[in-house]
Amino acid sequence: MDPAGPSPATGPSRLAGPLDLRRPWRDWLSDLGVTAGAAALGLLLLQGTLDDPTPGQRIVVPLDLSVGAASLVFLLLFRRRFPVAVAVTMMFAQWTATSTLGTAAAAMYSLAMLRPWRTLLPIAAANLSLIAVLFWITSPWDQFRQGIVIFGLIYAVLITTGMLVRSRRQLIASMEERARAAEEGQRLRVEEARLLERERIAREMHDVLAHRISLLAVHAGALEFRPDAPADQRAAAGVIRQSAYEAMEDLREVIGVLRGDPGGAEADRPQPALADVPELVRESSAAGGEVVLDDRVPDPAGIPVRVGRHAYRIVQEGLTNARKHAPGARVRVTLDAPGGTALTIEVVNPIPPGPPPAGAMPGAGAGLVGLGERVALLGGTLEHGRTGDGRFRLRARLPLPG
Repeated sequence: MDPAGPSPATGPSRLAGPLDLRRPWRDWLSDLGVTAGAAALGLLLLQGTLDDPTPGQRIVVPLDLSVGAASLVFLLLFRRRFPVAVAVTMMFAQWTATSTLGTAAAAMYSLAMLRPWRTLLPIAAANLSLIAVLFWITSPWDQFRQGIVIFGLIYAVLITTGMLVRSRRQLIASMEERARAAEEGQRLRVEEARLLERERIAREMHDVLAHRISLLAVHAGALEFRPDAPADQRAAAGVIRQSAYEAMEDLREVIGVLRGDPGGAEADRPQPALADVPELVRESSAAGGEVVLDDRVPDPAGIPVRVGRHAYRIVQEGLTNARKHAPGARVRVTLDAPGGTALTIEVVNPIPPGPPPAGAMPGAGAGLVGLGERVALLGGTLEHGRTGDGRFRLRARLPLPG
C-alpha cells in the first residue's frame, strides 16, 4: 500500500479523474484540517506583515485575501492527487500574495507526506531559496535574517512531520500486508492438512472396502459355480460377482488418484485399531514421555474397527501435540464407553508456564483440523482448548452403532 495512492476505503475509483470528490470522510477531515492550518498560518503572516510593513511595500488586503482563498481551495481539492504540482504552483504563487505563504507551507507538508524524499528535497530546497530571494529583495538585513530563521524552522517542522506520517503509514501498510500474508498462509496450511487427512481417510476406506467387497465377490463366485444352485440364483450371483469386481476397479482408480502413489507400500500397511492404543502409549513412554492410560472400555474388541481406527489416530495426535507443546509433561489418556452408546477419548496434559521451550516444535493447528475431519466423518464431536486449572484437553466423542 503506497501512502501516495488511494486508501483501502476508496479503492481504484479514486483514480477515475483529476478531480474526485468521492473521498471518505476521514480524508475530508484530514484535508480540511491541513487547509485550516494553512489559512491560519497565512493570516498570521499577513497580520505580521501589516503590523511591521517593509518600507515601500504596499499590500492590497482584499486582493491578497482573494488570492489566498483561491490557493486554499486549490490545496483542498488537489493536494492528495497532485502533491508535486500543488507544491510547485504554491512555490511561485507565494510571490503574489502574503497569505499564500501558509498554503505553500501546507503544500510542502503534503508533499513530504505523500511522496518520497527524492522528490521532496529538490522542491523544498527550491522553495526555501525562492523565499530567501523574496526576503532579500523586499526586506532589510535584520528582517531578512529573522524571516529566514522563522521560515526555516516552519519548513523543517512541517517536512519532518510529513515524513514521519508517511513512514508510519508505510509501516502500518506493511504490517497489514504481513498479517494478510500470514492469514493466507495459515488458510493454505489448514486446507492442505484437510486434504491430506481426507486422503488418509480415503486410504483407510479403501482398505476396509476392498476387504468387504473381496469377501462379497468370493461368496458370490462360490454361489455362482455351485452345481446344485438354481440357474436364476447362479445368474444373480454372477451379476453380483461382476458388479463387485467392477466396484473394486473403480475404487482402486479413484483412490489411486487421491494417493498419487498407487501401489505404494502404505497401501498394504495394516490399519491400527483401538486394541493398539496401549502399544502406542508404551511407545510414547519409551520415547521419554510420562503417559498414563486409563482404559475403561470393557471390551475393546467389540468396538467397530472403523471407530477404533479413528480413536487410535485421535490418541496419536493428542500425544504428538503434548510432545510438541509440553515436552516432558505428564499426559493422561482416558478411553471410555459409558452406556455403550459412544466412545470417548480424552488426552490431557499440563500447559508449561512461560514461553515455549527452546526445543519445542512450532505447530499450526493442522493436526487438529485433520481430527475434526475424522470426527465429523463419524458424526461425533471434538473439543480442545485450555481448562481453568492450566491444562490442555483434547476430547472426542465417537458414537457407536446401536
